[in-house]
Amino acid sequence: MKYMMFVCSDAEPDTDPSAEPDINEWVRENDEAGRRRQGAVLAPPTAATTVRVRNKELLVTDGPFTETKEVIFGFDLLECADLDEAIAVARAHPMARGGRIEIRPFADFEQ
Repeated sequence: MKYMMFVCSDAEPDTDPSAEPDINEWVRENDEAGRRRQGAVLAPPTAATTVRVRNKELLVTDGPFTETKEVIFGFDLLECADLDEAIAVARAHPMARGGRIEIRPFADFEQ
């Protein structure tokens, strides 16, 4: 199954004083195992553009939605056997401690 993994900030990071896992090692392990299909770090929120249409009018705003508290730093496209494997992959990501990870399966519209 394909999963999109969003790497996000969090207002309450882990307080465990031990060293965080190495992100380069996480990338290498998951690339070599064929679980990580693609990934990237995103530009900062100041580079975001928000697009909305209201009453047929295009509204374009610089930056993210104003009510956004957390920031999406990046993403990884995963190919995992099931949700349990995706959770294990996400758990090992350094940002699972310093921020939060959101995993979403790709929707299968052909069912």
